Amino acid sequence: MFTVHRFQLLSYFVAIKATLVAICKPDPNGIGLAIRLLKRAMFKYCLLIIFLGSIVPIFAQKSRQQLEKEKRENLERMNEVRGILKQTTAQKRASLGQLKAIGQQISTQKRKIDLLNEDLTLMNSELHELMVARMELDRDLGKLRKEYGSMIYASSKHNNSLSHLSFLFSAPTFNQFFIRYKYLKQYTQEREKQVIQMKQVQGLMVTKTKSITNKKKDQQSTLTVRISEGKNLEQLKTEKDKVVKELSSRESELQQEIAEIRKANREVENTLTNIIRREIKERRERESREKTARDRLERDRIAREREAANKQREAEKAAGKPEEEIAKEAPKPEVKVEATPDPGGMNEAESALASSFSASRGRLPWPVKSGFVSDHFGTKPHPTLPRIFEKNDGVDIQTNANEAVRSVYDGVVMGVENMGIIRNVVYIQHGDYYTIYTKLKSVSVRTGQKVKARDTIGTVATDSDGVSAINFQIWKNTSKMNPEPWLAPK
Repeated sequence: MFTVHRFQLLSYFVAIKATLVAICKPDPNGIGLAIRLLKRAMFKYCLLIIFLGSIVPIFAQKSRQQLEKEKRENLERMNEVRGILKQTTAQKRASLGQLKAIGQQISTQKRKIDLLNEDLTLMNSELHELMVARMELDRDLGKLRKEYGSMIYASSKHNNSLSHLSFLFSAPTFNQFFIRYKYLKQYTQEREKQVIQMKQVQGLMVTKTKSITNKKKDQQSTLTVRISEGKNLEQLKTEKDKVVKELSSRESELQQEIAEIRKANREVENTLTNIIRREIKERRERESREKTARDRLERDRIAREREAANKQREAEKAAGKPEEEIAKEAPKPEVKVEATPDPGGMNEAESALASSFSASRGRLPWPVKSGFVSDHFGTKPHPTLPRIFEKNDGVDIQTNANEAVRSVYDGVVMGVENMGIIRNVVYIQHGDYYTIYTKLKSVSVRTGQKVKARDTIGTVATDSDGVSAINFQIWKNTSKMNPEPWLAPK
């Protein structure tokens, strides 16, 4: 990192040496050359000081800003999960929701420790850069002092052999006298500037030394926090083991609950499948009716054009026009080619909505404002029951009690039903995409109603264990999709 500026320094010192050679020449041109070289060296060295003063912050700034941003975001997630967990632990007995919330808290706690480790690594890098910068400044200051001493020594030798006064009064003309006086004055000023530059380098070294001291203090503080957070992580793991043990003792109760949820989920799947099939059938019937109407209009248009052409032909024949010319000039009916219809029978507005929904992958708002994914898409082992697998056609999002549930995109409500253990269910259509919202305590929309993105459609339900969560699904026609890649990152 500092190799380039060291090569630059060598060139600057060569320039200063050149001034020593030039100053020993008792002519104004030699002195002028010395001053020009010295000015150039001082200008470049001034730029070098600015570069050295900022090089470490520039290289570390982006990484530091990104790390601090990730730490803030993780802290927000930790506080969010902690608040949700507090609601579930208000109940006397352990629950799956509590277990999932503890699991999420462990995940965010691990992330916090990882970020602290990254912080320590970054501090080591920043500290190394500061120490290297200080060493380089110290080395360069020594070289600058050495060169300055050589310049003073050479100047003193020059003064002994030829004093300034004799140099001035040996000028052949008054004009030459004035030029020599001006050069000697400028040379003295440039030497004073060089002294100032050396003092600036010394000040920069003091600043670097203070930064090193402060960075070491920050490093020790972060190390202490990391040790403390490691203890908190072990405490959370112990708490999780305790909940797992209690839930394992209620195996028959949990199995019965799983069976009821599976039954309700099958009903949700059947309901939406029927809605989709009915919608596709209605679309195709609508498309068939519209096509029949278009075909009838097209046939009528062609018939009218042919009738008009026949009348024109008869009129031209009566006027004595040859048959060959009449046949050649007779207009042919224009046959319009229809655009290929949508295979799902969607009209233009529905196709545009489906296309817009598809383009919003990765940017959809969450169906609840706060919360975390407590159960992911797909089939996975039950967290406490051996040889039991759970299938989730969407994602479970655990949130706060009475949290508003929102539509993730513009659409039309296709159905509202109560499904027992999973409470109220809302189905919303977005072209050939569908979103499902289950486990709602109350619903504020009705079938056929149009909704916009972020419109409230109900409130989340809270079960007997104090767990507030919704199940959110995305389908494309009858294909189930993982909702997580569709939602905007939190």
